Amino acid sequence: MLFIKRLDDLELVKEKKAQRLSRPVENPIFGDDNKHARWSYFKNITDAEEMMRVVRDEAFPFIKNLGGEAVKSAYARHMKDAMFLIANPGLLINVVNQIDSIPMEDRDTKGDLYEYMLSKLTTAGTNGQFRTPRHIIKMIVELMAPNAREVLCDPACGTAGFLVSVAEYLQELKDSDGNYILNAPGNREHFNKEMFHGFDFDATMLRIGSMNLMLHGIEDPKIEARDSLSQL
Repeated sequence: MLFIKRLDDLELVKEKKAQRLSRPVENPIFGDDNKHARWSYFKNITDAEEMMRVVRDEAFPFIKNLGGEAVKSAYARHMKDAMFLIANPGLLINVVNQIDSIPMEDRDTKGDLYEYMLSKLTTAGTNGQFRTPRHIIKMIVELMAPNAREVLCDPACGTAGFLVSVAEYLQELKDSDGNYILNAPGNREHFNKEMFHGFDFDATMLRIGSMNLMLHGIEDPKIEARDSLSQL
């Protein structure tokens, strides 16, 4: 549900930008045929049964098959077995209302949400799954000072916090002339398709990590199911 809301938030930003510039929306996520899958649409449905029908039968299948043409993408692979588990319409409308009140534009808030989700998983801690604090991740990334043509791998990526932090670092990085380095020829394609690699053995972590990277503008990260320690 958090992912569905965030996708719609990103689409609304694109639409406002396109309106200001008087041009079509660039790479739209939603079309006229799946507008019912948008958070901004179904959150306003007052009838709980109707909201359940729309989310279960339209929004969730759309999100599950997002990027359907790219069947080999990490997101598509890890979402293929996902199930919609909210069975009670009253619970769904309560969840939607609560999530809608969360300020998702706040980066720290998103980090706290992922940390909370991780703490609630039955395997958290048991399998050594602990989220690295944001300030530690930021410090390590700044010490590494990655450039736009590197290939990066996190062998125990979890929710992909390290990879996301690198993406945010590069999205703000400029060259000596003040131009964003990702706008240089070839850099954006490398950023989207070749730069980011992550391994984890937990299916839930793979889904969350893939979602997290997609939300941060990385089109096709290489997130794979692998136990890195077993390779030693």
